[in-house]
Amino acid sequence: MARTLSRGTRVTGAERTQLAAELAPRYASGESIRDLAAETGRSYGFIYNVLKEAGVPLRGRGGNTRRKKG
Repeated sequence: MARTLSRGTRVTGAERTQLAAELAPRYASGESIRDLAAETGRSYGFIYNVLKEAGVPLRGRGGNTRRKKG
C-alpha cells in the first residue's frame, strides 16, 4: 500500500523514484491510475507522469475497441 502524500508538496529525486517503484508493479498488475491517485492523495496527472518517467508501459484507454466491418 502506497503512503498518502501531502497534497501540493514536491516529490523529487530518490523519493519520486521510490514512489514509482511502489506504484509500477501495482499498475502493471491491473490497478488504474485513478485508483492509485485516490489512494496516494495525488492527482491523476501526477501519477501518470511518475509512471511515464519510470518507463512503465501505459495501457490504452479502454472502451469499445471493435471496429465496424466493411
